[in-house]
Amino acid sequence: MDRETPEHLLKTKRGEPVTMLEAISEALFEEMTRDDSVFLMGEDIGVYGGAFKVTRDFLAHFGENRVIDTPIAEGGFTGAAAGAAHMGLRPVVEIQFMDFISPAYDVITNYIATSNYRGAGPMPLVIRGPVGGGNRGGPFHSQNVEMAFFHTPGLKIVYPSTAKDAKGLLKASIRDDNPVIFEEHKGLYRAPALREVLPDEDYIVPLGQARTVREGTDLTIVTYGAMVHKSVDAAETLESEDGVSVEIIDLRTLLPLDEDAIVQSVKKTNKLLVVHEDTRTGGIAGEIAIRVSEKAFEWLDGPILRVTAIDAPVPYSGSLEDYFLPQTDDVVKAARYLAAY
Repeated sequence: MDRETPEHLLKTKRGEPVTMLEAISEALFEEMTRDDSVFLMGEDIGVYGGAFKVTRDFLAHFGENRVIDTPIAEGGFTGAAAGAAHMGLRPVVEIQFMDFISPAYDVITNYIATSNYRGAGPMPLVIRGPVGGGNRGGPFHSQNVEMAFFHTPGLKIVYPSTAKDAKGLLKASIRDDNPVIFEEHKGLYRAPALREVLPDEDYIVPLGQARTVREGTDLTIVTYGAMVHKSVDAAETLESEDGVSVEIIDLRTLLPLDEDAIVQSVKKTNKLLVVHEDTRTGGIAGEIAIRVSEKAFEWLDGPILRVTAIDAPVPYSGSLEDYFLPQTDDVVKAARYLAAY
């Protein structure tokens, strides 16, 4: 369709800072404009513009053949997207809240992830949606689902922490010939402090490459998503109050994991703290700890520590949710303990 770009998607062109939500919207719009094979599927993404308005005005611009409102049937429409990907299209499936991805677990893990291995060909499919707590959404609208899929070969898992990375990583995910689970922390969607001026030119952020958020010499924090920002706050407190220099690695992509970036940082600082919002048991901290133990054990000057959510469903109560989630003070406390070794 030959229609003008919706006004709310022109901020980058004017050099204005954008939120993460706007950056994700831009990425989708630009990829759909660049490549006619890209189309969207999901609940309420068309007429309503999505639960968080990521796809506002997309239906009017691209039409109902490329912005498809689906029934509440995640397993069904994710399977339909897989069929479309087999036929050469590049579907982007929105799960309204990633908590609801579980009905699609079968088709994702048993069919989509195994496509290339089985000789069925590429599976250029992105499954994206909001995750994370802090918004008093309770156990059905606040989960982090990354580790439910981390054990599945054939998938890629992406979890950005900034607007610039969200746009570049999503564009890279859409162009990838492998299926990607793309998690967006809803607490970062409209955070005023995270607004960024994005490059006007087309860009991608390669999958599988971590980012050094902050250089440091005394200990390494490996983290991702919303915990990147709490870790930065903690690092600033540690530097100003304790003189501790903290290096922060933002994973950005969890699968494949940038093991080299983690190991090189640990060899530099000799201490490792892993911070994630996901629950403790079975969280990615355990995988990172064993890989560092295998590759850099002799460089460690203390135990590998982790700061995570506790092993419980996400509470409805605000005070209980704050207790459940890892906070900046928790990161500071763990880092001080580790720095004292």
